[in-house]
Amino acid sequence: MSRDHAQIEATGPDFHLAGGVLTVDLEALADNWRTMARLSEPAEAAAAVKADAYGLGAAEVVPALVDAGCRRFFVALPHEGAVVRRTAPAAEIYVLSGPLSGETGGYFRAHRLTPVLNSIQDAALWEAEGWDGNQQLPAALHVDTGMNRLGMSLAEARQFASDNALTRAVQVSLVMSHLACADEPSHPLNRMQAKAFQEARALFPGIEASLANSAGILLGGDFLAGLTRPGIALYGGAPSSVSPSPVRPVVTAQARVLQVRHVRKGESVGYGATVHVTRDSIVAIVAAGYADGLHRAASGSGVPLRRSVPQGGAGFIGGRRVPLLGRISMDLTAFDVTDLGADEVAPGDMIELFGPNIPIDEAARAAGTIAYELLTSLGRRYHRVYVRGEAHG
Repeated sequence: MSRDHAQIEATGPDFHLAGGVLTVDLEALADNWRTMARLSEPAEAAAAVKADAYGLGAAEVVPALVDAGCRRFFVALPHEGAVVRRTAPAAEIYVLSGPLSGETGGYFRAHRLTPVLNSIQDAALWEAEGWDGNQQLPAALHVDTGMNRLGMSLAEARQFASDNALTRAVQVSLVMSHLACADEPSHPLNRMQAKAFQEARALFPGIEASLANSAGILLGGDFLAGLTRPGIALYGGAPSSVSPSPVRPVVTAQARVLQVRHVRKGESVGYGATVHVTRDSIVAIVAAGYADGLHRAASGSGVPLRRSVPQGGAGFIGGRRVPLLGRISMDLTAFDVTDLGADEVAPGDMIELFGPNIPIDEAARAAGTIAYELLTSLGRRYHRVYVRGEAHG
């Protein structure tokens, strides 16, 4: 660890007991939020910290975002909101799943959480449960504009707006929707959703609005509305499939070399004997597998994905990339380190699975998935280190 890379906290098993190390650069994370906030202007930027801050630990991530200036957060479920509340006492916290049931009203009130109402039923439930003494507590309203996931239809939103204008039974503080194809800027659904969202906003004049996720922020213009909700970009994932990424890497995953094997030409490696080496080879066996979020689909061979994505994953050790060899198993993965030479890799060395040398989006593509899934499936067996400052490889 360099002197510019100061450890501030560690969680999980002790370093000497863990098969891998996960390093989270909180300064890079904060800088990414500042970048997305700048790109969101004149709108305000919130932060999506659902799924335990995309697998990186909300208890550690949220304070870094608060220090950077973030004041509003989005989570998926009420208990996630309670975790955020402990480290962000003054924040506004929105729960995307809504109030779930009548039994959760007290929980929302106790933790000062704002539900996102996704249906007429949600609105009726919050009308009954969203009271703190004599005051009706605010709620956000989700209108579906073409994704066909959560949210009221435009017709339902129109009826709700008409009824609520008379009764004022629900205090709507935010109108929101979600883009389905923002990472493909030219996709026609983007403009269709933007048009539908303008119709939804017009039903609630004077109410703040939110439409853009990380990729939506890069679309700019009307997509920014008044409040943006960056997520994957905060954690170092590329927000768009066609534009250069404006954000810094945040997470480095490394696995410990357990053994270095000499495998003769023609011998197989791993389950299913799916690969036979074509030369005398040096193979590093490392202590990470699909139980640690290294997806089996990233295997170098022996999985159906290899028919459409010909090359499996890679690691980085000794200053160069090394290919993943054979099938990834639950706890172990093999890498071909032949080109490094016999004396360059030893038990106890660490190999980078993704990070500054293997971009997380590249590692995800090798597994036929996306950075979101890679991050949120990271196991709890890593020694997790939270640092401030740039990591030097």
